[in-house]
Amino acid sequence: MTIRLAITLLTTLALCACNRPAENRTEPSTVAGVNDAAPASAATSDTNIALPDDRAPLEEPKGPIDSRSAEAAGQVVQHYAALIEQDHWKESWTLWSDPVAAKEFDLNWRGDTEVHMEIGKPGDIEGAAGSSYVTVPGIFYGKTTAGADFRRAADIVLRRVNDVPGSTEAQRRWHIDRVIWKTAS
Repeated sequence: MTIRLAITLLTTLALCACNRPAENRTEPSTVAGVNDAAPASAATSDTNIALPDDRAPLEEPKGPIDSRSAEAAGQVVQHYAALIEQDHWKESWTLWSDPVAAKEFDLNWRGDTEVHMEIGKPGDIEGAAGSSYVTVPGIFYGKTTAGADFRRAADIVLRRVNDVPGSTEAQRRWHIDRVIWKTAS
């Protein structure tokens, strides 16, 4: 299981390193309850969408990653990306805190022939009301069924319940809470 996960993560990282040009697509509609402005089909006319410029390479972990760390949240996003790239939609929903919202969100991509993600460096952990949050920048890209390229930037917000009495193990794992689409500036 650990070797399979490591291979999946390394494959995802290799695929995410690709940088493909974008073509125009129409701006998508909103999916209620999932995002501030979620696309029904990812799109943007901005061909210069990129992750934040952070030239400092991410360090490889020198041992097990703390399950409460921002790096662990980033691994959840990497795993999600690997699952959607392989069309494992139902399995990808388990990485969300709300599987119904996950299913609605994934309807954005189900009609496309290719869906990939570039994943940026996780932000700092922030806390609120017994939970911790981490934002991971990402870019969804791929090909539509019509053969056009798309590229759309977003912040993937992950949440976990802090180690408080009464919280379950499942609640204390990082889950995708929501995706916030970035608008072209």
